[in-house]
Amino acid sequence: MKNNEPIRRSALREMKPQSKREYLRDLVAEKSRRHRPLTDEEKALGFLGWHERGYLPHCDFPELVQFVTFRLVDSMPASRRDEWQHLLKIEDDREKRAKLEEYLDRGIGDCHLRDPRIAKLAEDSLLFQHNQSYELLAWCVMPNHIHVLIHFWQTPLWKMVAMWKKFVAARALAMLRQERRSPDRPVCAGDNTRSNSSSALQSFWQREYWDTFMRDEAQERKSVRYIENNPVKAKLCRTAEQWPFSSARFRDEFQRLVISSGTPISKSAS
Repeated sequence: MKNNEPIRRSALREMKPQSKREYLRDLVAEKSRRHRPLTDEEKALGFLGWHERGYLPHCDFPELVQFVTFRLVDSMPASRRDEWQHLLKIEDDREKRAKLEEYLDRGIGDCHLRDPRIAKLAEDSLLFQHNQSYELLAWCVMPNHIHVLIHFWQTPLWKMVAMWKKFVAARALAMLRQERRSPDRPVCAGDNTRSNSSSALQSFWQREYWDTFMRDEAQERKSVRYIENNPVKAKLCRTAEQWPFSSARFRDEFQRLVISSGTPISKSAS
C-alpha cells in the first residue's frame, strides 16, 4: 500500500478541478493556438492577441468587428452577490453572457448613465474617433452599461475602451461632485477628479469588459438588432428609435446608420 501511495496522490492531483484562473489560462492558450500570431508591427501598435487579465478572455487583433459591453462599477454589487454569482458558473459562454446582460437590464446601482448629461458624454466618447480609429456600427447607452458594435482598424480594443472610460469618468465624476458641493464651498485643487484618473476609473467603471468578435455579417446584423432593441427589451421605451442614446435613431429607411450630415456611417450593418 505504501508503495502505491505516490501514484495515488498523483492521480488525485490530476483529478483535482481547475481553479477559475487555471481554466482561463488554458482557454486563452487554446484560443491562441487556433488563431494566427500577431506580427511585430501589430505588437508595436499595442495589440495583445488572445489574452486575459484574471477575469475574462479577450481577443485583440486589428481589423476585427467586435461586440463590446462595459458597465458601471456598482451594476453588479458585491452586496447582492447571491443574485448573480451563480450566473458566472454557466459553462456556455453565450448563455452566460446573455444571463449576465439580463441581470444588468434590471438597472441595479446608481445608474449614472440614466442622467442625460452623462449618457451624452458616453455617446460623444464613442463618436469622437469614429472614421478615424474605427468604424461604429451600432451602440446603446443603457442606465448602467454600454453596448457597442465596432470595426477596429489599427487601434487596440483595450486601449480604446480605456480611453472611453477615462473620458466619461473624469467628466461625470466632476459633474456629480460639483452637485454635491455646497454653493458657498470654495473649489480646492483636491476636488479635481481628473487629477487621479486611475481612482476615477475604479470608482465609476467596472475594470473588465466583455468582447465578442463577429465571424460573419449575419452575426453582425443579429448584434445590431440586440444592441438597438436592448432598451425595448428592458422596458425603457416602446420602440428602439425612441431611446435617446442609441444608434437606432440614426437609421434611415434602408436601415443604414446616418449622421446629421447625411453621410451613412456604415452599410455593412444594414
